[in-house]
Amino acid sequence: MVLEVKNIKKSFQGNIVLSDISFGLDSGEVMAVVGPSGAGKTTLLRCINALETSDGGSIKVDDKYLYREEKGKMIYADKKEMKDIRKKLGMVFQNFNLFPHKTVLENIIESPVNVYGVSKEEAIAEAGKLLQMLELTEKAEAYPHQMSGGQRQRAAIARACALRPSIMCFDEPTSALDPELTEGIAAIIEKLAGQGMSILVITHDMGFAKRIADRIIFMEGGQIVHSGTKDEFFEGSDNERVKRFIQS
Repeated sequence: MVLEVKNIKKSFQGNIVLSDISFGLDSGEVMAVVGPSGAGKTTLLRCINALETSDGGSIKVDDKYLYREEKGKMIYADKKEMKDIRKKLGMVFQNFNLFPHKTVLENIIESPVNVYGVSKEEAIAEAGKLLQMLELTEKAEAYPHQMSGGQRQRAAIARACALRPSIMCFDEPTSALDPELTEGIAAIIEKLAGQGMSILVITHDMGFAKRIADRIIFMEGGQIVHSGTKDEFFEGSDNERVKRFIQS
């Protein structure tokens, strides 16, 4: 198991956003997290990537604790260990978060070179492979504003893949894409999973979830209401709330 989430809790100003969230993710597995707006899905993703602190519970990545709860206190990995763990976590944000003043190539090599000390030559060589895989070679010197939404999405994926993470997180990767581009993102996710990368996807697109996911978690009110295979979710769930959500 490459990711183990246990009893994660999170509140904002007394409002419970996550309540005892627990699940695991295996190598090469694709998991979709679905549910209505306000269910806590994005907060969960941000806690996994250490972009938010948790109020309780633990998260383990490849047998190393990102943080854990001991005797009511949250204990975080030290600076060096945190850096090593975060290298294993890739994140593609809903609005892509590309640096607008940098080219696609510069966006991709920024973190390997300036955060992790990879040589510029090595980072550029790896970026070239990623750009080729994502059919963006001709956009290496383009700036984000010169590209379409689908191209920016692929550039964001290339940047997240530059450190060769073992886990990739996507926040609504198809929200601004047409059906043809959505199919392209699905194919990329399948390719990454086929290479052994574990994928965690937040999505409102049920067709997309059905296409890519091995397992589906349904969240509501900060809790996991249902967890199972995609066949169990779409065809076999006897949970009335899940049925209503799918039908809507």
